[in-house]
Amino acid sequence: MSSNNFPEFLKSISPQSLPVLDAGIPKSKYIPIDLSVNNTQLKSVDVSQVDLLQDYIQNQINEQNGLVGYGGYNEVRNIYKRSHHFNKNEFTERNIHIGVDLWIEAETLIYCPLNAIVHSFKNNTNFGDYGPTIILQHKIKDFQFYTLYGHLSLASLKNLTIGKSIKRGETFASLGNETVNGNYPPHLHFQVIKDMQGFEGDYQGVCNKKDLEFYLDNCPNPGLLLRF
Repeated sequence: MSSNNFPEFLKSISPQSLPVLDAGIPKSKYIPIDLSVNNTQLKSVDVSQVDLLQDYIQNQINEQNGLVGYGGYNEVRNIYKRSHHFNKNEFTERNIHIGVDLWIEAETLIYCPLNAIVHSFKNNTNFGDYGPTIILQHKIKDFQFYTLYGHLSLASLKNLTIGKSIKRGETFASLGNETVNGNYPPHLHFQVIKDMQGFEGDYQGVCNKKDLEFYLDNCPNPGLLLRF
């Protein structure tokens, strides 16, 4: 499958949204959240403080009568400056988000968007990392690809086995809180991955400018499935 065909293939899978949250939540209740460096409102918010970032996000959702905040694909963010995990040196600073975040309360159930098997899972415990993470493998026709679910609850990893089948629409995980999810307000990091490059239970969800072209190709916009 050529890289040019992969986004088109994702769009062709279904004319309808393939949700990872409760399908009963109307699209009108999904509210865009801008956490980019261009958002001047964030200059007055200490985004390194979980409670302050949570208040900002929740206020944005409430002001628009929403239930879920979403966004973040190919978004340059300052939030990662708080963690050495993303900033080992100035030349490779990772601050460009290459998944979609869905901001909603802890313990919210996560649904499988397509028939899948469990590829791998891991608790990624670095400060600012994913925390509990599950990666699913999908095969449709001759195309194989993966979806990653980060910032889950510890309970999501219990009794999980590699190769386990999960059906479309089946619940398979729930969201964690800041004590286990890498120290963030509760949310799901959802990412589509063409080639796992040998990784298991983890895959880079934030990249640097130097590698951006590769990661945008290998991890196309999850909105092609979610259809916001």
